[in-house]
Amino acid sequence: MSGSGFKTVFVAGAGLMGSGIAHTTAQSGLEVLLYDSAPGAAESAASRIRQRLHRAEEQGKLAAGAAEAAGSRLRVAREPAEAQAADLVIEAISEQLDVKLSFWEDLDRRCPPEVIFTSNTSSIPITRLAAATGRPDRFMGMHFYSPVPVMELVELVRGLSTAPDTHRRIELLAVELGKVPVSSSDTPGFIGNRILIPFLNEAMQALQEGVGSAQDIDQVAKLGFRHPMGPLELADFIGLDVVLAICRVMHRGLHDRRYAPNPMLERMVEAGHLGRKTGRGFHQYP
Repeated sequence: MSGSGFKTVFVAGAGLMGSGIAHTTAQSGLEVLLYDSAPGAAESAASRIRQRLHRAEEQGKLAAGAAEAAGSRLRVAREPAEAQAADLVIEAISEQLDVKLSFWEDLDRRCPPEVIFTSNTSSIPITRLAAATGRPDRFMGMHFYSPVPVMELVELVRGLSTAPDTHRRIELLAVELGKVPVSSSDTPGFIGNRILIPFLNEAMQALQEGVGSAQDIDQVAKLGFRHPMGPLELADFIGLDVVLAICRVMHRGLHDRRYAPNPMLERMVEAGHLGRKTGRGFHQYP
C-alpha cells in the first residue's frame, strides 16, 4: 500500500484526460479500473495506454519489464458499480455540470462511505459537486494538466467541507504519481484557468479582428514568450468544446466579461470544428 493509503483507483472517463490519469496511475504502481459510458471507449483507451507504455520502454524511458507490469495493473471496468472495489475515484467525464452531478449522485449510492471522491473538473466548483454526495468531507478537486503523463502540475481544490485528512492523502498521492501539487481555493477555474482563459480569449479576439493570422499569433507566443504551444494551438489541443464549456462556467460564476466566450469560438463549436480531435480548429490537422 502507498503512503497515501490508496491501492485501487477507479478512473471514470477514458478520453484524453481520463486515459492520461489511468496511464500515470498504473505506471506509478496502483491498480486501476478504467470506465467509460461509451461502448468500447475504455477498451480502446487501455490498448493505447499499453502501446504507449511499451513504446516508452523501448525508448529507454521505463525500466525493462515496467510496461508489462503497469499494463497488468490496468483493467477495464464494465459498469460504475465496479467502483465499489476501489479506495479512490477520479472522475474525468464531460465538463458539464448536470452530467457530473448525475454521475456523483449515482456513484455515491454504490460506493462504501470510506471511498474518497475526486473530480478532475477544470472549472466547476468542487463544493457544488460534493453537495451531490453524502460525503462532502471526502470529496475534493484533483485537476491534472494535459498530457497527464508528461505535465507535472496538479491543482488540489478543497470544497467547503473537505476534511484535512482527505486533502493530506490526496496531496501524498499526487507526489506518489510524480506530480507537483498546488492548492487552489474553490473558485471557478481555480488558478490555472483563471489565468489561461483570458489569454486564449484575447488571442481569439486578435484573430477575429485580423491583427494577425492564427499561425502568426501562435508564433508570437512560442518564439516571443517561449511557450511550448501558441494559444490557438493550445485551444485546439484542449478541445474547443471543452474551452467553450470552461468559459461559460467561469463567466457565470465570476460575472466577468474576460471569461465570456469569444463569438468565433462559439461558431466553431457549432460547426463541429473542435480542434485536434476532429482534425480542424484554428488550425487543420490532416
